[in-house]
Amino acid sequence: MQITNQKRIAARLLGCGENRVWINPLYVDQVASAVQTDDIREFIDEGWIKAKPIKGTSRVRARTRLAQKRKGRRKGQGTRAGTANARNPRKHRWMRTIRSQRRVLKELREDATIAPSQYRRYYLKAKGGSYRSIAHMRSQMALEGVSFKGGDE
Repeated sequence: MQITNQKRIAARLLGCGENRVWINPLYVDQVASAVQTDDIREFIDEGWIKAKPIKGTSRVRARTRLAQKRKGRRKGQGTRAGTANARNPRKHRWMRTIRSQRRVLKELREDATIAPSQYRRYYLKAKGGSYRSIAHMRSQMALEGVSFKGGDE
């Protein structure tokens, strides 16, 4: 039983490819006997012939992978392409630390925890790379006798 012509006509009417045309297995004989476009149109209206849904690419795996990356996974040696400096440049690391240190120094000067002369001294030390972090800078300042307001020594 040949239904290639019927599939071709149905594909044209449904506006899809021949591979997406579905013919109800119970009515294959009636469809095979149809020769006119009107007959095929009637079968489509009756629901004997339908267009299968378009298959898309599933995003499930991609979403799972993204969730893992957000948790900090999938960053091992096999994933890395590029040097440590290319992935997190020294300059960016420096900019992040120096900006945060300068922001803290500015706040300390504004609330009069340190005098402008002390501010200048610590600013230049920070610029010279004396402090690893804000915590390190604060601990050094505490050793030199600077007392912080709010008791966060």
